[in-house]
Amino acid sequence: MKKIFALVLSLAIALSMCVALTGCGEEKKELLGMSKSPLDAPAITVDYEIPKDFKIGFICLHDENSTYDLNFLNAVDAIQEAAGLTDEQVIVKVNVGEDDACYNMAKDLATQGCDIIFANSFGHESFMIKAAKEFPDVQFCHATGTKAHTENLPNYHNAFASIYEGRYLAGVAAGLKLNEMIEAGDIKAEEAKMGYVGAYTYAEVISGYTSFYLGAKSVCPSVTMDVQFTGSWYDPTEEKNAAEALIDKDCVLISQHADSMGAPGACEAAGIPNVSYNGSTYESCPETFIVSSRINWAPYYNYIIKQVVKGEAIAADWCGGIEEGSVVLTGINLDVAAEGTVDKITDTVKGLKDGSIKVFDTKNFTVEGKELTTYLADVDDMGDYKPDTEVVEGGAFNESVKRSAPYFDLKIDGITRLNEKF
Repeated sequence: MKKIFALVLSLAIALSMCVALTGCGEEKKELLGMSKSPLDAPAITVDYEIPKDFKIGFICLHDENSTYDLNFLNAVDAIQEAAGLTDEQVIVKVNVGEDDACYNMAKDLATQGCDIIFANSFGHESFMIKAAKEFPDVQFCHATGTKAHTENLPNYHNAFASIYEGRYLAGVAAGLKLNEMIEAGDIKAEEAKMGYVGAYTYAEVISGYTSFYLGAKSVCPSVTMDVQFTGSWYDPTEEKNAAEALIDKDCVLISQHADSMGAPGACEAAGIPNVSYNGSTYESCPETFIVSSRINWAPYYNYIIKQVVKGEAIAADWCGGIEEGSVVLTGINLDVAAEGTVDKITDTVKGLKDGSIKVFDTKNFTVEGKELTTYLADVDDMGDYKPDTEVVEGGAFNESVKRSAPYFDLKIDGITRLNEKF
C-alpha cells in the first residue's frame, strides 16, 4: 500500500512540475537555463618544457570581487594547471594601486626571481616601464597599455584582445531581445533605447560600447543608446546608481563596462534585461541576464611563458582574437534571450572569422550625419593626445591593428553621452 501511495505521490509531483514549468498547454515559458557557449575558451596546449626555477608574477588592481580582476585570476588558474606550475612558481598580488605601489611590487617580484611580471590595469603602465628599465633581464608584460611600441624596450610589452568583436556579438543578442520586445508590443520601435554603464571616457570604453551598439543595430535598426559614466573601474554604488539613472531615462536594456555587480543587480531588481561583462551573472540575476563577453587571458599567458622558456622575443604589441581563443562568450540564458539568439550569434561568429562582417564597417555608422572616410587616431601615445595614424582602410575603422590597445574614440550617431568623466 505504501508503494502504491508513493507512486501516486510521485506522479502528482511530476504533474505539478509540468504545470509550473510549461503551463501544460498554457502560455508559460519552460525554464531552459543556460545554453552552451557559442564561442567558448579552447583548451590550452603546452608544447614546451618549463624549468623548475621558472617563476611568473601577476599584479592585479583589485581582487576577486572585481569581475575584471577575477577574469585575470581565473586565467592564472587555467595556465597554472595546464602548464603544471607549482604554487612557488606562480606569485599573485592583488589590490595593487596605480601608483608607486605597482612599481614597488614589480621590484619585489623581480627580486624574488620572477622571469615574467604581468600587470593588468591601464594605470599600472608607467610604473611597469620604470621597473622594466631597472631589471632588463626580466620580461614585463602589461594589459591594456599603449606605450610598448614607442618605448622600444626589449623587455616591456603590451597586450590586449579584439574584445570589440565579443561586445559586437553581445550586442547582437541585445538587439534580438529588443526586437522580441517590439514584436510582443512591450515597446515601440522608436522606444528601443539601451543604456550603458561606462567607467571612463577612454578609447577602450568608447570602443567597447560602440561595438556593442553596432551589434544591436545590425539586427534592430531603430536602436539608440545612452551612456552614463562612473569615473571608476570598480565602484558598486556608482555603477548601481548609473544603471538606475539609465532605467529612469526609459532605457529598456542595460550593458556595462564596469567591474562590479552594481549594474546587473539594479537590472535584476527592476526586471530590466542585462548584458554583463567579464563573466556570467546568471546565478545572481537569472531573470535578466542574457549573455556576457570577456577576454580570455590564458592564451596570452601561455604565449609569453612559451617565448621566455624558449628564449624567444615577446611581441611588443599582442592582440588575440577569436582564432586565438582570446575573445569568448558565456552561455546564453535561454529564459531571457530572444528565440534564435544562439543560432544568430553562431552565424555572426562565422562572419567575423571569414571577414564578411567587420565590426566598424564605415557603411554601418555615421559621425555627425556623414560616413567616415578617413581618421587619424592617437596611436603613438606620447601624452600629447595628437592624432598621428590613419586607421580607416578597406572601408572599415581598423581597431587594435596599429597597436594592441583600442584607439576608437569617435562619437557616432545614435549614442548619447549623458555625462563626461575621465
